[in-house]
Amino acid sequence: MPKQTTKLSARLAPGALLTMSLAGMPAQADFTKDVEDALNFYHYGNNGAIKMDLNYRWENVDQDRGPGNPKTANANTARLRLGLLSPTFYGFQAYAEYEGLYALQEDYNSTRNRRTQYSVIADPDASELNQFWLSYKGIPDTLVKVGRQRIKLDDDRFIGNVGWRQMEMTYDSILFTHKNQTIFGLTVNAGYIDSARTIFSTKESMNSPILNVNYKVGDWGNLVGYGYWIDYRDPAQYANSSQTYGLRFHGKSPKFFDTVNAIYTAEWSNQSDYGENPNDYQADRINLMAGASAYNLTVSGAMEQLNGYGNGKSFRTPLGTNHAFQGWADLFLTTPGNGIRDVFATASYKMMNDSLIVTGVFHDFKDDTGSIQYGTEWDFSLLKKFGKHYSLLAKYANYSADTFGTDTQKIWLQANVSF
Repeated sequence: MPKQTTKLSARLAPGALLTMSLAGMPAQADFTKDVEDALNFYHYGNNGAIKMDLNYRWENVDQDRGPGNPKTANANTARLRLGLLSPTFYGFQAYAEYEGLYALQEDYNSTRNRRTQYSVIADPDASELNQFWLSYKGIPDTLVKVGRQRIKLDDDRFIGNVGWRQMEMTYDSILFTHKNQTIFGLTVNAGYIDSARTIFSTKESMNSPILNVNYKVGDWGNLVGYGYWIDYRDPAQYANSSQTYGLRFHGKSPKFFDTVNAIYTAEWSNQSDYGENPNDYQADRINLMAGASAYNLTVSGAMEQLNGYGNGKSFRTPLGTNHAFQGWADLFLTTPGNGIRDVFATASYKMMNDSLIVTGVFHDFKDDTGSIQYGTEWDFSLLKKFGKHYSLLAKYANYSADTFGTDTQKIWLQANVSF
């Protein structure tokens, strides 16, 4: 099992000072309002603004074994996003955003820093143009956005920004979003992705049309149909080329007994090879969840299964925010050859007008037939919000291996300021 005690480096001091400063910060509504006014430099109509997001994080990864018997990794990193949003002019609006990560302590393998003696923490010390887009909303009920942009569809399982990592994923793309007024509740997202700017600050080129159609079914939830045709141009990525079709229904019921909401998800997807993928395969994904919410407590049970048939013939989600699925320890970012069945339970409690959120999750991992035990995992998080702009996060993951991977413990402490 991973060591349960960790010595914090003295280099943690800058982050600790920031954390203590936020934790001890009073409401200071006037100060926050002054900052908001300064960044929103047009106060009437369609505002332009300066956007700022500063995120400090300490991450510790302790693994029993792995390639080269990796040493325990420690990362103290600070990420800044700074963007400029123009006012709307005849339906046009533009946005440009810088993103930069500075590693205060680099005792980890970012996959780009050649420190392979440590466990991997996928946060490279880098700077980039994170977003650079032009939008137009002069077509009735339609927004057209072209350029490098953040795209998040549904729960981010297939198309997301990998928002947990310090450097997010954005897309050089064109996206049409149409909210149909004739068929009330219908939203259509249709687009084309030319390339992805990854969390490693690298570029992956592709020819990828995407389609997501969402219909709101009264007060009961959303019915979604989607198709994603991911076709990589780089031969090293050919095995990730796929075509995926799926149906999803998710939502929560109106209250019964005046206090209880039922929550639920039912989703099925089918994926097969596409483009230059050398593997001839077809695989399914099943995603089921049911639970209830009452008195600020939400509990649920769920199962997600991604099928696999060995030799690269498994269900894949290369553009998804995969950290949010199948355990925060990130042992299953890529589907194993024998597939995976993740049966898990989640409990989340909100306190202090939703400004404090406590979450716990337990996962049991097997292959897609349920006959091979991979391992189990416990995940916990504590999120404290200070108004709209400040937050603190403590997060923990502990994966206990059986026949897959290695025992892995991860700890995160994070402080965020966002305007």
